Order: sequence, then structure tokens, then C-alpha cells
Amino acid sequence: MMSEEEEPMLPCLYDNCQTALNATAGPVAVDDANDSILMSRESLRKLLDYRTYTRRWFVLLVVCLLNTSNALLWLSFAPVADQISQYFHISLDKINWLSLVYLIVGVPFGLCTTWMLDFCGLRTCLILSAWLNMLGSIIRFFSVLLVDRSEVITFILLMIGQTLCALAQPLVLFAPTKVAALWFPENQRTTANMLASVANPFGIMLANLLSPIIVTDKSYIPLMLGIYSIPATLACILATAGIREKAPPTPPSASALSSTSEPFWTGMKMLFQNRAYVLLMCCFGVGCGIFTAFSTLLEQILCVRGHSNFFIGLCGALFIALGMVGAALFGVYVDKTKRFMEVVKINFCLTALASIGFALVSRMTRSTTAEGLVVVVCALFGLFGISIYPVCMELAVECSYPVGEATSAGLLFVSGQVQGIVFIVLLQVLAKPLSEVDFSKCLTSLDAPKDWMMKQAHIPSAAAPVVRVIISHCLKNLHS
Repeated sequence: MMSEEEEPMLPCLYDNCQTALNATAGPVAVDDANDSILMSRESLRKLLDYRTYTRRWFVLLVVCLLNTSNALLWLSFAPVADQISQYFHISLDKINWLSLVYLIVGVPFGLCTTWMLDFCGLRTCLILSAWLNMLGSIIRFFSVLLVDRSEVITFILLMIGQTLCALAQPLVLFAPTKVAALWFPENQRTTANMLASVANPFGIMLANLLSPIIVTDKSYIPLMLGIYSIPATLACILATAGIREKAPPTPPSASALSSTSEPFWTGMKMLFQNRAYVLLMCCFGVGCGIFTAFSTLLEQILCVRGHSNFFIGLCGALFIALGMVGAALFGVYVDKTKRFMEVVKINFCLTALASIGFALVSRMTRSTTAEGLVVVVCALFGLFGISIYPVCMELAVECSYPVGEATSAGLLFVSGQVQGIVFIVLLQVLAKPLSEVDFSKCLTSLDAPKDWMMKQAHIPSAAAPVVRVIISHCLKNLHS
């Protein structure tokens, strides 16, 4: 039994610690190396009045807006890929690189971001992300406004702007768990994490809805780029002017006191030695990779079967919308019951069935029956696939403690980025030209319509059940 004198000392990181130091009669020490006050947990518990601040919702709003804007910029081209191909006179494979650049940049910069969020703080990362996002959107817009422009120069400038937006993505994409841990009490964390996390799919949903509506003809592409730069600019203004502190003055809960995490490289080593976390990282990465490939290539998969861009955009939006509804329901449910295992296991199993269903119905030529089936399958795919997104984030934090939230969540996304690249590139390589193209609605004249769902259909269909088995084993380890 540890005596009172031997009670472990904890760092006091909040603004009222000096007041507590002056008032306390409990054990107190000073950590000269970190220049911080060390107090016993009992002293902190007695002297700190845990508080929640109304402005936590403003911080959450900024993260949500920034996440939405960044996702909108990411997949703004995918729902109208054929129009973009005509406008710039380049192949669809090159258009896909406008999405792939996010994944490629996200791998090395994602690892840096996990360190930056713990070392530089939440405020610095959010403001940096907001400025990169805004500058990238403006460069994209002005790239098509040049008077004496060539398609090559315009596309290069467009890619530069897209790359800046890609650099902004990890900084905000890894932030939800950090925001939830620092600003929200324990009974609101999964809900806050859910709101900040689904903001990214919400941006993808808006891209699927708005891009086909705006770009009815390739001449409207500059208008689309201009409209999409508005939320990026607003998010930058709010982040720069409104977020003034990296953490609240007083922690929202007792667990926030121990939010100081292991050093970055020590944390990374601990994560890769944590078998349950490694399995979860691989499983989550497969899900993210399938989601990314689905969102990027949906228009190219379905337009060759006679479906219009507007209908495909609606399917993509429904895919996201049902996923957000599921995430909201499951997020609140897990907050109240803490039944992570049951939710994740059931959803992975149902996602496997939905992915097999999509592989089948996407090969059907356009008809009323085919459209109905595509809508139903896309809705179910989103409902069961996207809904476990925030739950997996919280599960990663739970099974990786005491590693920092940003590090544990960031590695999950890096795994998703890597596997997303693999899926998209592999699908492009395996796609074969269609022998019959009379029913195709793809407008590009630079590419022959391709059959995306021949050998490729077996990739997500086979991967999802395997993921379900592995995640079940992973959660058994966590439970034990």
C-alpha cells in the first residue's frame, strides 16, 4: 500500500494551478525540467473545480467547419470527373490524382501531425490547417481565371492548390479526439468526437450533391471552385480570430488531468507493441481505404452503366447521410452504454454484406429496378460502414492509453491513407475497357469507358468479411 508521502505526483497544466499551489497543504513539488507544478492527485481533486466552458462548442464548430470545408475541396472533382476531364483535356486517371494527392501527402505529413498536436497544441494546428486550406482553395480558384492560360499550366496550379489543401487535412482530421479529451466532460466525449468526425463525411456529401448541380456544363467549373473557397475562408477567419487558447483554463473532468501523454517516439513504440491496437489499425485502414475508393470512383463506376451524374451524386450523398445518422445514433448509444465491442462487430458484419451487394448491383445496366437497388445498397453501405467511424476513434484511445489521443487516432488514418492509395491504384490497373458502350453516360472523349466491377468487385467484398473476423479477435483481446 502506497503511503501519502509516496503518492504519485501529477503535472498541473491549467491556469489556476498557481492558485491551487498557494492554497494547498498537500504534497507539492516542482519539475524543473518541464517547469511545471507537480501535485498529488488528491490535492488536485480537492482544489480543482472541474468546469465545462460554453466556448467548447465554438471550438467544436470551428473543427467541424474546417473538416467539412477540407472534405468538400478533396472530392469536389470526383462526382463530375468526366466534365473535369473535358475541361482540362486530360485522362480520368490523371483526374483521380486530384484525390490521390490527399492520400499521398497524408502519409508522411500525418505522422508529423500526430507529433505536432501533442507538442505544439491544438490551437496552433487548427490555425495552420485553416490557413493552408484557405490558400489552397484560393489557388484552385485563380488557376482557372488566368487570361492567357494553357490546360497544362492550369492543371499544375490546380494540383498545387489541391496539395496545400491536402497538407491541411491531417491537422484537422486528427483533431476530434484531442478536442473531445481537452474540452468535453466524459459523458459528452463520444458525442463531441462523433460531431467533429462526421463533419468530414458531411463535406463529401455536399460535394456529391453540389458538384453535379453546379457543373451542368464544363464552363461552370470556375464557378464551382469559387463557391467552394467560401467555407474555407470563413473557417480560417473563425479559427484565427476565435481560438485563443490551446486548452481550457480548468479541466472538464478528472481524466483530463492525465491528458499528458507519453513522448511521441515512446508512444509510437508502445502502439506498435500493442497487438490489439495494431489489429484495430489494420482493420480501420481497410475500411477507410474502401470508403476512399468508393467516394473517388463512384461516378466512373456507375456512369458506364447509363446512370447520370446527378443520380450518382444523390447515391453518394445518401451513402454519407445514412452514415452520419448511424454515427449519431451509435455515438450516443456508446456514450451511454460503453458497448464498443458489440457495435463494431455487428457493423463490420453488415458492411461486408453491403459491399457484396454493391459489387453485384453496380454491374446492372440502368433501369428503374437497377436504380432502386443501387440506392438501397449505397444507403445500407453508408449506414453500417461510416457509422463506426467515431466509435473506432474512441476505441483506439481506450486501448492505447497512455499514448496521446492524436498519436493513436493519427496512425489509424495513416493506415487508411496507405490502403486507400492501394485500392484506387489497383482498381485503375485492373479496370478493362467495355466492349459495349451504347448505354454509357460518361462524357469524356479521352478515355474509353471501363468495366470497374469485374475482378475489382472481389477486392472489397473479400476484404470486408476478413476485417470483420480480425476486428472480432482484436476486441476479444481488448475485453480480456
